[in-house]
Amino acid sequence: MFPRILIASALVSTMLAAAPLAAQTIGGAAASPAPAAQPLGGPVVPGLCLLSREAIFANAAVGKAASARLNELTRTAQAEIDGQRPAIEAEAKALEGQPDNAENRQKREALAARWNALQANAAHVSQEIEATRAKALERIANDAQPLIAQVYTAKECGLLFDRGVALGGNFANDLTADVVRALDAKVQTITFERERLPQQTPAAN
Repeated sequence: MFPRILIASALVSTMLAAAPLAAQTIGGAAASPAPAAQPLGGPVVPGLCLLSREAIFANAAVGKAASARLNELTRTAQAEIDGQRPAIEAEAKALEGQPDNAENRQKREALAARWNALQANAAHVSQEIEATRAKALERIANDAQPLIAQVYTAKECGLLFDRGVALGGNFANDLTADVVRALDAKVQTITFERERLPQQTPAAN
């Protein structure tokens, strides 16, 4: 009778689309051009380097751990929402076919209010999941930033571009895989709980 309320979860793995490493695999295979670069190729541009933050988050061990934890928190939150449905659905079923009198109208209005409250709670939980995701990504980014600087210096880069904006060319100076390896050596996992946000009080009419 009532549609299932789904908690919107922006997980690391889906949000970042598990972006693959373009220059080389995490395990240290030889560098190879990204598929988009194959038709163009060309010489390496000295000092010009590329990086994909999305691929770092998606391929590093700590990013995968964050994604797994976010999935766990989302499943738990979804179960809390789903657990409140049966009582509402049972009352709605009991009201089916009942006379349209003042008493039953009052019951239906109260039931509708409970359903709306459940939807509002699900939306609030979605905001908490999103806040949790953002905070986890910020922690990972803070760990990765000094490593990016180290690799940038070691590769003698003079300019760093987001790999996602490159239409093609020689991707030999892609720093992503090196940063992932350095991040894996620094941190493997991450622990966190769901962020708790204050409930919004409906404005008085």
